[in-house]
Amino acid sequence: MEARLNLFDNELAAKFGKRFANLSMVLDQSLLPKATQELVSLRASQINGCGFCADMHTKDAAAAGETAVRLNLVAAWREATVFTEAERAALALTEEGTRLADAHHGVSDETWADARKHYDDDQLVALVALVALINAANRLNVIVRSPAGSYEPGMFASMKS
Repeated sequence: MEARLNLFDNELAAKFGKRFANLSMVLDQSLLPKATQELVSLRASQINGCGFCADMHTKDAAAAGETAVRLNLVAAWREATVFTEAERAALALTEEGTRLADAHHGVSDETWADARKHYDDDQLVALVALVALINAANRLNVIVRSPAGSYEPGMFASMKS
């Protein structure tokens, strides 16, 4: 598969990507657990069909010590016993926040209340911002058909400043 447009070789895209990376750095510094951040990013990427982001977040999570079992079960998290209640709440919020066009109510009060039980205000801000950010990244990569498979963990670290 060949990308329609290479977002890494375009000057405007590079400027945008640097700012995008800086937004992710804010989230990296939040108190939302890194494992939760990777699970959320992976699940949204699966829903959106973004192979590039699914590749990146699977590899970053594995490099950070996430188990293959948990990574393989993210798509079926409701039936899996390997996720904490807090992670389940984050994954539910991610699904509803990603599938906004599929439901007129957006994120349900029940899902929000469940997330609120597990996360404080700062963590909720990080979670909501992460869902928004990964959905934006998914859309960028799906639109230009960025191919998956060549990502190496940490390869975008230099973009963050």
